[in-house]
Amino acid sequence: MTREPRDAPQFYLTAPAPCPYLPGREERKVFTHLIGRRAASLNDTLTESGFRRSQTIAYRPACENCRACLSVRVVVDDFRLLRNLRRVYDANQDLIGSMQPADANSEQYALFRSYLEARHHDGGMADMSMLDFAMMIEDSHVNTRIVEYRRRGPDSFITGKGTGPLIGLALTDVLHDGLSMVYSFYDIEEHERSLGTFMILDHIERTRRLGLPYLYLGYWVEGSQKMDYKARFRPQERLDLGGWNRVD
Repeated sequence: MTREPRDAPQFYLTAPAPCPYLPGREERKVFTHLIGRRAASLNDTLTESGFRRSQTIAYRPACENCRACLSVRVVVDDFRLLRNLRRVYDANQDLIGSMQPADANSEQYALFRSYLEARHHDGGMADMSMLDFAMMIEDSHVNTRIVEYRRRGPDSFITGKGTGPLIGLALTDVLHDGLSMVYSFYDIEEHERSLGTFMILDHIERTRRLGLPYLYLGYWVEGSQKMDYKARFRPQERLDLGGWNRVD
C-alpha cells in the first residue's frame, strides 16, 4: 500500500469573505502550511504557481466567479528605469538598505504602528501587538530576510549599513528563482521620497545582483487603486490560467 509522506502538503479552502480589492465581491482562498523540512522547496514551487506567503501559510485566491487577482513578477534583467522611476531612485540615493536576519525589534514595531495608523487604521492588521508583529517577521520556515533602510553614513561603504532612524523595512523571501517582497512599510512623513516605489527599485537591483531572474510583487488587480502601482514595473509577467504572460 502506498503511503503519503507525513510532510506532504494538505490544502484547505476558506469560507467566503468580502473582497478587499473589488467592492461588492466575495473572496475565497486556498491555503496550506509551510512547515517541516520541505517548507523552502514548497514555497519556491507554490510562489511560482501564484501563491503568497504569510508566516507559515501559503495561500492564493480561489474565487468561484472571479480571476481578477493575477500574480506579478518583474523580469529584472530586462527592467530599465524610465524617467519617472529614475527620479524616485535618484531622490533616495542618500539611503542604504541592509539585508539581515528576520529578527523583530521595538524600533521596527514603532515604525510599523505609525504606518498602519496613517495608511491602514481600519485594516486587518490594525490591532497587531508587538508579539503579533514579531510573529509576522520571525515565524518562517523558509529563507526569509529583512531589508532595513536608513540614511547613508560615513562608513556605510565598509559596513553595508546606514545610520540614524529606521525609514523603511521590507520582509523578503529568497527563492530559487528570485526575491519575493512579502510585506513592506515606511515612514509616511517622508512621503516626498515615494519610499514604497524606491524599495521595489532597490529589490529589483538586489535580485539582479544575486543573478536571479524575477522579483515577485504579489497580486495585481485591474481596477483596484490599491494595486495600480505594480503595473509601473515593466517588463513584468502576470500569471493567468494560461501561464505566465509577459507585459512590456
